[in-house]
Amino acid sequence: MARTKHLISIDDLDDDDLHHVVDRAAGFAAGTAEHGRPLADQVVGLYFRRTSTRTRTSFWSGSLRLGAGVVNFGPADLQTNTGETTEDTGRVLSSMLDVLVARTCGTTEELRGWASWGGMSVVNAMSELEHPTQALTDLATIKAHFGTLSGIRVAYLGEGNNSATALALAAARVPGMEVDFRTPPGYAVDPGVMARARAVARRTGATLSESHDMSTPPSGVDVLYTTRWQTTGTAKPDPRWRDVFAPFQVGAALWDTNPDAVFMHDLPAHRGEEVTAEVLDGPTSIAFRQAANKMWTAMAVVEWCRA
Repeated sequence: MARTKHLISIDDLDDDDLHHVVDRAAGFAAGTAEHGRPLADQVVGLYFRRTSTRTRTSFWSGSLRLGAGVVNFGPADLQTNTGETTEDTGRVLSSMLDVLVARTCGTTEELRGWASWGGMSVVNAMSELEHPTQALTDLATIKAHFGTLSGIRVAYLGEGNNSATALALAAARVPGMEVDFRTPPGYAVDPGVMARARAVARRTGATLSESHDMSTPPSGVDVLYTTRWQTTGTAKPDPRWRDVFAPFQVGAALWDTNPDAVFMHDLPAHRGEEVTAEVLDGPTSIAFRQAANKMWTAMAVVEWCRA
């Protein structure tokens, strides 16, 4: 029997695992990879404490396509709300589920605790610091569009949030990939994460850079990528934060220096804030294809966990 595998952080994947999941997701999206029903007679639990459209639906639909049954828990459904410890909850769930996909929006300690019981794979559907399945979707989307990841140049504009964290950790594993993070002052990618990602990048030949200024916009990139300025489940203490973020909006003028770039966004989007409607709904945008690819990535992740 194969060992139980977890995806709580991109760090849980070695290089081969990461490229396997990305390639499978890209293959599913292109219709060139078959999957069958390898999860027949298995049960996937979905536990989301925060709102979710794409991630919840992708794992629900993807698990069904792989043959699994699905149990869905809302934020008020488990006995943790009446005082049961998360340890006891995890111990019980691990005896009944094969996979637990959880969005806690807190730290990953709870997820690690659930994973420690064995038998049940645990997938992080977004925690406070990292959104690993989003980064895998991002790479799968780039791979499906360009046919390669090596040599692709990405400019990420916006907050150094959990999507940016995961992207840094994942892109660092791709030889020849370049990511230029343009984050507003005071909203950088976690310095510890960036240092860890750069250490990996030195090994693989990837390049990660970060700056906090848009006076000289990125140029010659293949992908312009942004995320919602108000990350799901969070608030900003600075009442004037919009003024700080305004220069990082993705508008049509960025294509003057990046004429061949495509636009990506992890969604949901707020037109007129982090991106203009002209860009999001325009011919260079692959953001909604990226969203659709979340299901294919979810399938690749669950398949990998149970292989």
